Amino acid sequence: MKPIYQRPKSLKQVVTHYCPGCTHGIAHRLLAEVIDELGIQGKTIGVASVGCSVFAYNYIDVDFQQAAHGRAPAVATGIKRVLPDRIVFTYQGDGDLASIGAAEIVHAAARGENITVIFINNAIYGMTGGQMAPTSLLGQKTTTSPAGRDARAQGYPLRVSELIATIEGARYVARFSLHNPQNIQRAKQGIKKAFSNQIEGKGFSMVELLSTCSTNWGLSPQNALKWLEENMLPVYPLGEFKGKEGE
Repeated sequence: MKPIYQRPKSLKQVVTHYCPGCTHGIAHRLLAEVIDELGIQGKTIGVASVGCSVFAYNYIDVDFQQAAHGRAPAVATGIKRVLPDRIVFTYQGDGDLASIGAAEIVHAAARGENITVIFINNAIYGMTGGQMAPTSLLGQKTTTSPAGRDARAQGYPLRVSELIATIEGARYVARFSLHNPQNIQRAKQGIKKAFSNQIEGKGFSMVELLSTCSTNWGLSPQNALKWLEENMLPVYPLGEFKGKEGE
């Protein structure tokens, strides 16, 4: 009997540490599937950031390099320039990429570095205690905005994909969501396109994935998926912002 579902070769057979309902595991599987389908496991190097995403190196079976907080794009730039035949990607959360690493991601895109960025946006700091992130929604309660995010005091949510899409050096910028099977499949195709662009030498690609953080949101896994759909999608519309077919 032909198997129709099996563990990707590039995904290690270990139990993850993630909280129930966290969609980091889904993102890991999509990455592993794409790496397998493109046949690039032996030449891929990941750069792990700081945050829940740091442990990607425990689960995705490729070479990895740890980066300081926010500096993954700079580290990836160095690796890719020294080893241009390798496929280099960063795996970063919103606190890492959009806050302390904002300058790094902007300038990597401006230089048109031929790397792939996987950006997990769950609208909160996950590992460090549920603080407000640059992507937290207006009115969203966090440990540092217990009354809800107030634009007058804390500004507005940062739409990173729309920002990066305005930069001339960016080749492909897209946002997908991991809240249901249909959108998960679309996310996989976007990730595959981003890696294919790097293989073809087309330059900088970033894929943003809307994700859940049921623990810090204070919701059950099922309700976290619903909260993402009802609250995050209106603020962070899905789609390809740069690099659509024909562009």
